[in-house]
Amino acid sequence: MKPTPWENFLGIAARAGKIISGEELVVKSIQKQNAKIVLLSKDASDNTKKKVTDKCAFYKIDLAWVEDRNVLGRAIGKEQRVVVAVNDQGFSKRLKELLDH
Repeated sequence: MKPTPWENFLGIAARAGKIISGEELVVKSIQKQNAKIVLLSKDASDNTKKKVTDKCAFYKIDLAWVEDRNVLGRAIGKEQRVVVAVNDQGFSKRLKELLDH
């Protein structure tokens, strides 16, 4: 399956070292307000969904939903991932544009 433009762009952000993946690291990034946008898999556990959505809402961090953990992992060249944060303003702005289309 051919990657979507946002998946390709997230891969570029990953190679540039501008992302964090994994629930604990992402939550810390949100709390420090380093995260500019958080991508959360629709097949994450209910506990993870609640924790991440609550933190994003409290700290006013943008949150975007992606189809599943396989798509998110593949986009960053890793195994399955349920949550990824982009910590760069420029990358997050472009990623939001790509996700909105």
